[in-house]
Amino acid sequence: MEHIFEESKKWRKEINEMRKRQTKKYTLGSLLLLLAFFFYYNYFKPVPEKTVPERHVKERAVKVKKPKASKKNLRYLTVFEGKVIGIKDGDTFEILVDGLPEKVRLAEIDCPEKSQPFGKNARQYASDLCFGKMVTVTSSGKRDRYNRIVGTIVTNDGTNVNEELVKAGFAWHYKQYSKNKDLDRIEETARQSKLGLWADKDPMAPWEWRKSRRNKTR
Repeated sequence: MEHIFEESKKWRKEINEMRKRQTKKYTLGSLLLLLAFFFYYNYFKPVPEKTVPERHVKERAVKVKKPKASKKNLRYLTVFEGKVIGIKDGDTFEILVDGLPEKVRLAEIDCPEKSQPFGKNARQYASDLCFGKMVTVTSSGKRDRYNRIVGTIVTNDGTNVNEELVKAGFAWHYKQYSKNKDLDRIEETARQSKLGLWADKDPMAPWEWRKSRRNKTR
């Protein structure tokens, strides 16, 4: 009987030791599994893309500045030579000066506007006088409100274009801006001879015509 009791005690001891070993085994396995999961999560997990909120995108777009348009550089010209490359109307020419075009408004005279009677005639006569020719422009250096140089044009053969237009009856002496006595005399001669626009019974001065047009648009 005592022998059986000793054997039973021995078996219980062995069973307890086996259970302890299994518990340690399971604990170690769980720990290894946990470490493996931690390692994978920290080193192999996918990194989500960072997105910029829509309002930030809009703010950045608003801050983009467009380059400013460069301002036109106007030259200060008094006495200069150039080639006539365009006739805008009877008293406005385009002249090529040192490779750059300049608009020149004839000083002291006023030609009929293109839509006025004799306006096209004045333009054609001006073209016949100097288109394609080299000319000398004399100016005070000032420009009008359209950035045109205001001056007197003389061709290389000595023809004064300003005077010739008045002499042919295709321009008025612009007395509001000129006290030139020679132009007074030239205009009166053309008027008495009924040349050009003076053939009309009641020609309208271009400054009066422009004024009437402005009043109609108001």
